[in-house]
Amino acid sequence: PSLGSRLHFGSRLVFERGGNTLFVTLGDRSILPGRMQAQQMDSLLGKVVRINRDGSIPGDNPLVGKDGVRPEIWSYGHRNVQGATLNPATGELWTIEHGPRGGDELNIARKGRDYGWPTITYGIEYDGRPIGESLTQQANMEQPVYYWDPVIAPGGMTFYTGALFPAWRNSLFIGGLASRALVRLTVEGERVTGEERLLADLNARIRDVAQGPDGALYLLTDEQNGRLLKLVPKP
Repeated sequence: PSLGSRLHFGSRLVFERGGNTLFVTLGDRSILPGRMQAQQMDSLLGKVVRINRDGSIPGDNPLVGKDGVRPEIWSYGHRNVQGATLNPATGELWTIEHGPRGGDELNIARKGRDYGWPTITYGIEYDGRPIGESLTQQANMEQPVYYWDPVIAPGGMTFYTGALFPAWRNSLFIGGLASRALVRLTVEGERVTGEERLLADLNARIRDVAQGPDGALYLLTDEQNGRLLKLVPKP
């Protein structure tokens, strides 16, 4: 729906394996009338949706056939998913979303699950006020795989599977906006076991990160004179 906000569109596109179905992340538009729709099942704000290539609805979507519910919905209770990618080992969709002041989240966006926003969060309002009842957990709402406080303000992300950086295989790379760094997470199964900040000397807002067919990492900076950077090992 049209709202008086220029914020929190979400807007990441990820095809599932095989390329027949597409995940689309949709933000909550930031303002209160949008935020509250993240928990409303007749709205697509604050959701990850799943559609077929022709725009039709997959019959195995979790909420197909329920009255008053949008059948496109795959998962809900999201704030503003800025990064999304498939885990190469499992094929599952991993997402990363901006928290408010604190509480950036890494999630595995699973079928029919509620990720809690704005009922639960590890952040607070930008002006310091609590969000809702200041809850961080509630029954039937998912906990993040990992969260940041203070935030990194995440951009895009990708799992690294290339050969140029053998020590980084299966690491999760995330662009950092406020953190002005490339964030590398060591992942074992569904657990984050380590974090490293790279390229902080660039002092650049990193909007997106992708692996090229050559195994290099390509970074897109978000600044007045934006740059596309190629990251390769030192000779």
